[in-house]
Amino acid sequence: MSFENLRVVVTGASRRFGRALAVGFAHLGAEVYVSARTVEAAERTRGEVLGAARQRIHAFGCDLSRPADIREFAHRVGTHTDRVDLLVNNGARWLDGMEFEAASDEQIVETIESTAGGTVLMVKHFLPLLRASPRPDIINMVAVSTAPGPGTAPAHEAFYAAKSAQAGFADILARRLGPSGVRVLSLYPPDFSTSDPRSAEWEGMASNPAHQDEKLTTQALFECIVYAVEQPRDCFIRSFHFEPR
Repeated sequence: MSFENLRVVVTGASRRFGRALAVGFAHLGAEVYVSARTVEAAERTRGEVLGAARQRIHAFGCDLSRPADIREFAHRVGTHTDRVDLLVNNGARWLDGMEFEAASDEQIVETIESTAGGTVLMVKHFLPLLRASPRPDIINMVAVSTAPGPGTAPAHEAFYAAKSAQAGFADILARRLGPSGVRVLSLYPPDFSTSDPRSAEWEGMASNPAHQDEKLTTQALFECIVYAVEQPRDCFIRSFHFEPR
């Protein structure tokens, strides 16, 4: 399957996995509409893309904790394209694992609104563009929905609450949208390496024996998404769960 002219929306694309997704899809030939909390952050991702792929990335500002921003993002993307083939809900507001009471009410609400509420509203407002596609897919980067294991960085309780809500939404969404042909996939990786897709580190990392004891890689996660999107339309993959090393 060719990714040329595939229309892809990626949230939280200013750094790490979101940026890697944007770069990876652009180099596969897709038109990529990326958002970050500010348009300047999204533009930095676009500016880091090499070659002709840079022209296939379109940058937008969108704070996922603000419903008006999400509505405006969907409207503006709709002025560029008449469809969206792939929506990747990657954006989430991280909240450190401080003492429960130490987090302010505003931090807690913003974390839940951007992670859980933001995912729900992104689907709501992009669904008309997804339904216009002959091959619509939604990818949710749930990552974690339960407490971390030994050796992993803890997050605040509000972050886990938001991720659990996101996971529940993704599950019911898959059941209800499936009959209409919209596929919904959720990824549940543990802590993983965020290698840069522009570097030599990206190529061959997953198969290199020298890296066998390292964390799950960005490359492996990206290839899982590509694999799922490439499957025939009657193949519905609900989730990928990864065991921590």
